[in-house]
Amino acid sequence: MRFHDINKKIKLIFNIVSLEFPMFDMRYARQRGGAYHAGLGSRFSFSFGDYWDPKQVDFSSLLIMNEDVIEPSKGMRTHSHRNMEIITYVLEGSLEHKDSMDNGSVILSGDVQLMSAGHGVTHSEFNPSSTEDIHLLQIWVVPNIADTIPKYQQIHISPEDKRGKFHLIISEYCDEKTLTIQQDLHIYAACFHGDETANFTIPEGRYIYLHVAKGHIQVNDQIFNTGDAARIREGEHLYFHSAEHAEVLIFDLQANEVPKML
Repeated sequence: MRFHDINKKIKLIFNIVSLEFPMFDMRYARQRGGAYHAGLGSRFSFSFGDYWDPKQVDFSSLLIMNEDVIEPSKGMRTHSHRNMEIITYVLEGSLEHKDSMDNGSVILSGDVQLMSAGHGVTHSEFNPSSTEDIHLLQIWVVPNIADTIPKYQQIHISPEDKRGKFHLIISEYCDEKTLTIQQDLHIYAACFHGDETANFTIPEGRYIYLHVAKGHIQVNDQIFNTGDAARIREGEHLYFHSAEHAEVLIFDLQANEVPKML
């Protein structure tokens, strides 16, 4: 066999492998930025506040992925947002929410909150417990429509809904136990432990952002620990296995490197 034919065969094999086993652009937990202020400790997967990394600004319409721990009787005073889809995903504890839309609620562990800021909204968040921390993810998504009427949504996703399988928690289309977002975006949540496994097929022509919120798990041949994440720009299948108390989020995104509205 000639060298040219061997080289061609190697390229063919590489392309097949690339389709079956996606390349992970890893963002390890230890690489994230961080800050602490007045009872709020945060880790930043993307540039946020005083933390700036030009290589970690956003990914498609996903702008912010913050892991926050709020100490007892602490919180964030009333502040404003505009033209942003703000998602709160509570991992442990409970969060008290108030806003200018006259919403007053408590977001519990397992709850997902989606606040569409639209043309403008103010809100505050507070840990009502005097003894327990709150552990949560705050996620910002750039909307595809500007200056809409602000909207508030909240839903509880039980452990059974996401045990060993991916549950659609947020989408541009309304469905049972799914919140509606102003963007071409689908967010799935799942929990795995022990011998629980699942497959996720990457839609053709889409990007995937994978974030492990808790525990550790193996995805294909890559080990993910708490706070690890990956950008996935091509591929077909993700196989989740060998987990220990893992909680995973998958973002199915448009194939853009940066948000169209920014």
